Amino acid sequence: MGHSILLIGGHGKVSQLLTPLLLAKSWNVTSMIRTAEQKATIEKLGQGQPGNLSVLVSSVADVKSEADAKKVLDQVKPDWVVWSAGAGGKGGAEMTFAIDRDAATYFTKASIHTPSIKKFLTVSYLSSRRGRPSWWTDKDWEAAQKVNNEVLPTYYKAKVAADEVLTVYAKERNDEEAKSSVPVQDRFCGISLRPGTLTDEKAGGVTVGKIGAGGKTSRATVAEAIVAALGTEGAKGWIDIIDGDDDVSTAIEKLTKEGVDSVDEEDLETMKENVAKL
Repeated sequence: MGHSILLIGGHGKVSQLLTPLLLAKSWNVTSMIRTAEQKATIEKLGQGQPGNLSVLVSSVADVKSEADAKKVLDQVKPDWVVWSAGAGGKGGAEMTFAIDRDAATYFTKASIHTPSIKKFLTVSYLSSRRGRPSWWTDKDWEAAQKVNNEVLPTYYKAKVAADEVLTVYAKERNDEEAKSSVPVQDRFCGISLRPGTLTDEKAGGVTVGKIGAGGKTSRATVAEAIVAALGTEGAKGWIDIIDGDDDVSTAIEKLTKEGVDSVDEEDLETMKENVAKL
């Protein structure tokens, strides 16, 4: 079936690798980019592909409320949404919060509150969590703390807030759908895909699941993992992913079948409190 996907942050490195892969599946993509100058670069990605590519010039920085995000969703009418936008460290802390936390949060809520949208996938990163998961070693925790407190402190605060909003609101929608007897395969899937340090290596195998921090993930592999996660029925939750030896589609299917979610269940109550404060 030709799914319709809104790709937010279409000009980013991962998105440019991802777009042809989505179109190759005969899925239709609306690539949302910041400026008209970026249009020609994106349009080239759609050449000779079975899926249709549309380009929407609309800056995420202009999204100041859930209603603003809803306007974009109403215009595009996607059934899946992929968030791969980010301030990329430009514009300082203010811009990072405005895009990586606030706009991400508005699109997340607006998507979850739109019944026709069935999947929302955000590209986060491995160390975006407040608590120390039970499977991390001291070394993993130290590596994560270094990134989150010293290297990218603002980015960390923004991303972890957005991840928590997705987790809490997706769970609420799932609980409601379960109550109203929506069949399992039609229930909403909120996915936080969490690579390690990004590299420009070629796409390769992966290790997924409850893994440590400090690993690397190639951007090309991240793009393939997004396609695999969207294409796997029932894939949801936090998917930690680094370069490894397993085939990406097989690994994500196995993870989904086994119900492995790298969110730490004990953290859910804390997440609800954090989200209520936003």
